[in-house]
Amino acid sequence: MLKWLFRFGTPVLGVGCLIMLALIVTNRELPTAIFTEANFQSFKILFISIILEAFPFILLGVLFSALLQVFVTDELIQRITPKNPVAGVLFGALLGLLFPLCECGMIPVVRRLIRKGMPAYIGIVYLLAGPIVNPIVYTSTYAAFRTTPEMAFARMGLAFAVSVIVGLLLYKFMKRSPLKGMAAHAGVTAANNHGHDQDHADHHHHHSHEHGASGKGFRARIKSTMAHASDEFFEMGKYLIFGALLTGIIQTAVDRSTLAVFAEQPVFSYLFMMGFAFILSICSTSDAFIASSFSGIFDFGPLLAFLVFGPMIDLKNTLMLLSTFRFRIVLALIVLTASLTFLGAWLTEVFL
Repeated sequence: MLKWLFRFGTPVLGVGCLIMLALIVTNRELPTAIFTEANFQSFKILFISIILEAFPFILLGVLFSALLQVFVTDELIQRITPKNPVAGVLFGALLGLLFPLCECGMIPVVRRLIRKGMPAYIGIVYLLAGPIVNPIVYTSTYAAFRTTPEMAFARMGLAFAVSVIVGLLLYKFMKRSPLKGMAAHAGVTAANNHGHDQDHADHHHHHSHEHGASGKGFRARIKSTMAHASDEFFEMGKYLIFGALLTGIIQTAVDRSTLAVFAEQPVFSYLFMMGFAFILSICSTSDAFIASSFSGIFDFGPLLAFLVFGPMIDLKNTLMLLSTFRFRIVLALIVLTASLTFLGAWLTEVFL
């Protein structure tokens, strides 16, 4: 079912995106049966703002991914990655301090790291923690919550804890590669991956030589980097556009006056804010300012759940995850991340 959805859904959504872009450029409106004038104006702002906000980060991600492919060897990735699973999970959770990428640009980077030999569970930990546990997001969160600076510390701590727990669970139970089209064993170390699937490693070694990863001049490597970046940008970018289209439509239909009603429910307020973060699909460098605008309506816990769950799992990056990882892995990530975020945010509010 999912295969048919991606095969026929992509062209349909592509046509829809082209229609929306044409209407925006020509300043035309949809029939009032679908959108009122005010709603369509709101949709246009949301659709364009999500794309403009996310595209620089996904561009940064694919460029970094391409640099990894061309200039970084499999042996180097395997050498710097900790062999101990606990140390590896901690390494992945803190890697965002060195490479602070948005969730939009994380997926091609993590995919490349796994293909380069990084154990899959460490790559997924980086995928979850990287968009939050980094200096840029900490600074923006601290600035947005000046009156309650503990929110910035709580956000970093909970994101770190959730990603580490998910990583340890994946190490324990994930027995094969989570990437689509790869049947390699997802063992403890990259060396184990190499030993279980020598043919796969040989294929990528040959692939890197074909694209100038080694044995060629600097100019050839730069050309190969641009080619890799271009391919991955269009591959990831189409899912970002589809996610922005769906997000804009859903956001237009949401009545903000209902937020106060949801905030009065002790448990449902957490679920609502997590779902709201999923739908909004706002970049982690700016979502703190949106969350702070709701501080007079929602309590500390639901706002924390919003800030942690959204950058890890949202609508647009779920589409990109499904294009890269196996469906079962994506489903497990969503369930685990949502459950741990809910529990962690509730406990944080209780003890603070």
